[in-house]
Amino acid sequence: MSVYLMLTTLTDAGRKALQENPEILKDINKEVEYMGVKILTQYALLGQYDFVNIVEAPSNEAVARLAIRLSAKGTMQTLTLTAITLDHLISTLKEKENPW
Repeated sequence: MSVYLMLTTLTDAGRKALQENPEILKDINKEVEYMGVKILTQYALLGQYDFVNIVEAPSNEAVARLAIRLSAKGTMQTLTLTAITLDHLISTLKEKENPW
């Protein structure tokens, strides 16, 4: 399983929906989990993005499918980044280069 950082910005429709029913966030979380993506942690943000979610997914394709599905609702836009643990990065950097 890979880890991803998903930054979310609400659209006008998303802000209106959230104002009318804050519990909608829990419904979205259930949908995310149903799609096979595990939410590791979430925060509401002040600034350019409204939420940050750290999620775990079985593949890039699974998280891409999730991002498209969420954005297609018209209530939010997402920016998804792949996360690599520092230990894995260090290990990768220590590997000898493949001479091909």
